[in-house]
Amino acid sequence: MIADLSASDLEAYGARIRADYDAFRARGLKLDMTRGKPAPEQLDLAEGLLALPGNRDHFTEAGDDARNYGGVQGLPEVRKLFSGALGASPANIVVGDNASLAMMHDSIVWALLKGVPGSERPWSKESEIAFLCPVPGYDRHFAICEEYGVRMIPVPLTGHGPDMDKVEELARDPAVKGMWCVPKYSNPSAELYSDETIRRLAAMKTGAPDFRLFWDNAYVLHHLTETRHEILNVIDACAAAGNPDRAFVFASTSKMTLAGAGLAFFASSEANVKWYLARASKRTIGPDKLNQLRHVRFLKDEAGLLAHMDKHRALLAPKFAAVTEALEARLGGQGAASWIKPEGGYFVSVDMTTGSASRVVTLAKEAGLLLTGAGATWPYGKDPHDANLRLAPSFPSLSDVKAASEGIAICMLLAAVEAEQAKRRAEAA
Repeated sequence: MIADLSASDLEAYGARIRADYDAFRARGLKLDMTRGKPAPEQLDLAEGLLALPGNRDHFTEAGDDARNYGGVQGLPEVRKLFSGALGASPANIVVGDNASLAMMHDSIVWALLKGVPGSERPWSKESEIAFLCPVPGYDRHFAICEEYGVRMIPVPLTGHGPDMDKVEELARDPAVKGMWCVPKYSNPSAELYSDETIRRLAAMKTGAPDFRLFWDNAYVLHHLTETRHEILNVIDACAAAGNPDRAFVFASTSKMTLAGAGLAFFASSEANVKWYLARASKRTIGPDKLNQLRHVRFLKDEAGLLAHMDKHRALLAPKFAAVTEALEARLGGQGAASWIKPEGGYFVSVDMTTGSASRVVTLAKEAGLLLTGAGATWPYGKDPHDANLRLAPSFPSLSDVKAASEGIAICMLLAAVEAEQAKRRAEAA
C-alpha cells in the first residue's frame, strides 16, 4: 500500500507514476466521460421507432385518433405496457413526454404553489422546506432543490440504501417535506435499496404529514448482468404501512429508446395521480400520443421491452468491465481508492483518498480526459471530503473507454501519491 512505503520508496514510486502520466498525456487524447448518455449504438437499437407508427396507423386501441388533442394521462396501452416496470396499476400511471426530470421538476413546483394531498398549505407558505438527499447522489435532483430554495440535508448511503437511523431521525422535523431516492442501481453508487430499507421508508414517522418520497426509478430495467435484480414495490409498501400517498414514482425510457424522444412516467396512489393530473391539465391539452403509439408498436409488450433492454446490456456491460478492470490493474491493493462493480445503472462510483478527488479531475483534464466535476454528487456541489468521483462510460466507444479508464486510473494513483507526500510533509513540519 502507498501509505506503507518508506520516504525514499514513495519518492521513487511517485516518479514512476508521474512518468506514466506524462506518457499518457503525450498521447493527446480527447475523451469525455462526464455524462451518462446512451451511445450512438444504443440509440440505433431504437431506430425502428422513426418509421412508426406508419402511414395511417394513428388510431389507439380505443379507436381514438392519436394525432389530436386530449388524453392528458397518456394512452391506456402505454400505461399497461409499463405497469410491471413501474409497479403500479395502469389507472395510477401518467405518461409524459421525454423527460422524467421535467415531471419531477413540475411536482416540486406544484407542491410549492399548491401543496400535495394531505398538505395544510402550499409548501412555499411554510417557514422552511428541506429535502433529505442520499449521498453520493444525482446532481440534477440537487439542482432543482437549489433553484427553488429547498434546503438539502445529506444522508449517507450504506450499500443497501440510505442510513435509515439517520433518515428516521431527520424526518421527524416538520420542515423535511421530502426525500430524493434512486432506489435501484443508484446514481452513482449502483446500490439496491434493501427490502428492510424500503419498508422503513414507507412506515417511518414524519414530522410533515405531507412528506413525499421522490422515487426516481430511472434504472429500473438497466441491468448489466444476466440477473434482473428486483426491489420491493414502494407503492405497495407505503399502502401496507398506512401511508398510501407517500411515494411519487418516476421513470422514463430516456435510456431505453431515444433519449431525446422517449416517454416519461409518474406513478403513485389514486389521490396523487388525481392531484398530478389536475395540475398537468392546466399546463397542457395533451402529450405526444403519436410517440406513445410508436413505442407500443415498437416494443409490443413487456417481453419485448425486456428483450430490448438485453440488447442494451450487451453493449454496455463490456464498457463497465473495462473501467473496473483498469481500476483493479492500477489501483488494486494500493489503498488509494475504492470503487463499486455495478450490476446495473449507468455509473461507476469511486471514493478517493480524502481531499484528492478534485486533483484527479484536474490531472485528467490536463491529459485530455473530461470527468464529472468533483463535488457533483453532493448537494450544492460541495463534497466535504473531496473524495467521490462519478465515472460515466456509456457514451464513448469501447476502445475509447479502455483508453480513458487507463488514464483515469493513472490520474487517481498519482493524486493519491501526491496526497500521501503532502500528508508526510505536513506531519514533518
